[in-house]
Amino acid sequence: MNAIETPRHTAREHEPAKSNGGGVATARFVVEGMSCAGCAATVEKALAGQKGVRRAAVNYAGKTAEVEYSPADVSIDALEHSVDAVGYSLQPDVDTAREDMERREQEHYAVLKRRTVIAIALATPVFIIGMFLHTMPGAAWIMLVLTTPVLLWAGKEFFINAFRQALHGAATMDTLVALSTGIAFVFSVFNTVYPQFFHARGLHPHVYYEAAAVIIALILLGRLLEEGAKTRTGSAIRALVGLQVRTVRIVRDGGAEEDVAVEHVQVGDIVVVRPGERIAVDGIVVHGSSSVDESMMTGEPVPVEKYPGEQVYAGTVNQKGSFRFTAEKIGAATVLGQIIRAVREAQASKAPIQKLADKIAGVFVPVVIAIAILTFVVWMVLGAEHAFSQALVAMISVLVIACPCALGLATPTAIITGVGKGAEAGILIRNAESLERARAVTDVVLDKTGTLTRGRPEVTDIQWSVSKAEQPLLASVVASIESLSEHPLADAVVRWLGQNHELVALDVQNLESVPGRGVTASVSGVGYVIGNKELMEEHGVSLPDELTSRADALALQAKTIVFCSYGTVVFCVIAIADMLRDTSAAAVADLRSLGVEVHLLTGDNQQTAQVVADQVGISLFRARALPRDKEEYIRQLQARGKIVAMAGDGINDSQALALADVGIAMGRGTDVAMEVADVTLMRSDLRQIASALRLSTATVKTIRMNLFWAFIYNVVGIPVAAGVLYPLFGFMLDPMIAGAAMAMSSVSVVSNSLRLKRIRL
Repeated sequence: MNAIETPRHTAREHEPAKSNGGGVATARFVVEGMSCAGCAATVEKALAGQKGVRRAAVNYAGKTAEVEYSPADVSIDALEHSVDAVGYSLQPDVDTAREDMERREQEHYAVLKRRTVIAIALATPVFIIGMFLHTMPGAAWIMLVLTTPVLLWAGKEFFINAFRQALHGAATMDTLVALSTGIAFVFSVFNTVYPQFFHARGLHPHVYYEAAAVIIALILLGRLLEEGAKTRTGSAIRALVGLQVRTVRIVRDGGAEEDVAVEHVQVGDIVVVRPGERIAVDGIVVHGSSSVDESMMTGEPVPVEKYPGEQVYAGTVNQKGSFRFTAEKIGAATVLGQIIRAVREAQASKAPIQKLADKIAGVFVPVVIAIAILTFVVWMVLGAEHAFSQALVAMISVLVIACPCALGLATPTAIITGVGKGAEAGILIRNAESLERARAVTDVVLDKTGTLTRGRPEVTDIQWSVSKAEQPLLASVVASIESLSEHPLADAVVRWLGQNHELVALDVQNLESVPGRGVTASVSGVGYVIGNKELMEEHGVSLPDELTSRADALALQAKTIVFCSYGTVVFCVIAIADMLRDTSAAAVADLRSLGVEVHLLTGDNQQTAQVVADQVGISLFRARALPRDKEEYIRQLQARGKIVAMAGDGINDSQALALADVGIAMGRGTDVAMEVADVTLMRSDLRQIASALRLSTATVKTIRMNLFWAFIYNVVGIPVAAGVLYPLFGFMLDPMIAGAAMAMSSVSVVSNSLRLKRIRL
């Protein structure tokens, strides 16, 4: 049965809107330079703080910003300047801006990789010296020389971003990193250059270069791995745009044909389509006929026959015939244009999951700073003759032990391990947000062609009415005739016959294609007819009752029936279908065992959809679903509070994949589907969907455990570092021990994350 009946609609073209009464405009931008969800909050705060801005919404996942503003009060330049001031930049939301952003992101990734490698190379000897060889002569000076480029070159972005965020009253992970490493480094430099200060007060002038260097190196590594896991959203749009035709041939008054740029085509123009060409705009066929590959829209592999009065769509591919059509929709109004816009908007509408670490950091940073200052003041007031030294050491201990290393590693290490585990199983996960979202999925929507099925027609049955001795020659006849056709059904027949018979190439004459019915031809003077039942009847071919009943039974299984005859005798019946994958039924059962509801969407007819749904055990399905219908189906599920995963493999699925909470692409699908999707199944095995959901659940559980222990470590460690145990036990935490404790917290987080490698998917 149909689960949801969705109304058909046409999305309106998105453009800056101005209300006549209030003078409010809406502008969309590409935001460059964001590296975490906290960055989106900073940009949003900067935009919202401008006079005249009614609403600002920044999307980290889509790297976009949408601003409602009053042009009379604030200009676009002012909006751009406000974002520039906090370390990011705005560009108009157009394809060229996205391409520039992707190029700059690639350059940034290369720089980040170089800085990370050098930081690790320099931090390693600093760590060894600081932990095991700190008593050797000149150890502090060696560590100073090695640590300085780690902080001032490799980690300079932390300090720059922290300063800019501070100007706007914001605090993120960059603030924590900059504070802890900066103070530890400055304190260490002071003790290296002027050790007599603490010696004169009976204290050892400790240095904490290893803490500063290792923190920077590890956080950079986490950033690098996180950046490396992200894919470029703009490439999906470019792939779709690549389907658009650049030039088109139109018929001028008087019948002359002229090639013009597609932008110059007007509604009502007569467009000429030649064999093998991609159709430029939507329209209605007015002359000629052909078959058109519409798989980019419907996902169905069989070309659709087109005659006068039939609709054709931009981006689809003409086969062997030629025809003319009247342009009805051009530019962004075409179905392809709507898909491009819908994919872009759906990607931008995906709100990123706010990292719990960033939420904690937003409160944690000012609290830690307050505690550190309070610690210094209390020790200055209550301390003895060495009050200043003890106050300074206690304050440094608080800042060192409060270092966000464990907090910063909690998410990336679990994500890295989880993504690696998925890759081993052939599950490629796009980013951390996708892995986090998948655990909450309540409904999985499956495309049929190429997802539940293998994606190409195959011969499933063949019934001969002639003796076994006659079959090899007739098989060669059929294969020779069908090999001259480019129709996918003909390819399926030739492929099957070649696998099951020793074929001989025969000379075929008088080949004639009958659109929508089949072909006729002569071989060695004998006429043959290969096609559907209607073609047989047109040529006076009698159909034996046995073959007719067999064909009817196969047709009830949603298989395409091809009759082969010579003279008036039918010698075989061939059934062709897009076969289910071997694992499809098991995959549906696996998902149901997890409590997930499974839906089927297909562009095929009701009978085929019913048969496939019954075969795999799906009760909720919809037939004849175009891209916009699939999008609406998912939108309605989401409106009912469902968390929806969509699995598909074609361009026709990209719109729904982008809108779904989790988009899943089959590994052998189109590049567009894989670019838009959050998860790609490289083995085309739908059982991996359930594996991906289990992996998500395990990874999120690990992240939460990591964050819990990292946070508890700080809750317990900071008071101890502040000296709360001193009045009771005379215990004062040495900053070196604080650094060691910090390192141990990181080791525990990484060790906990590595447990993901042992889970069974």
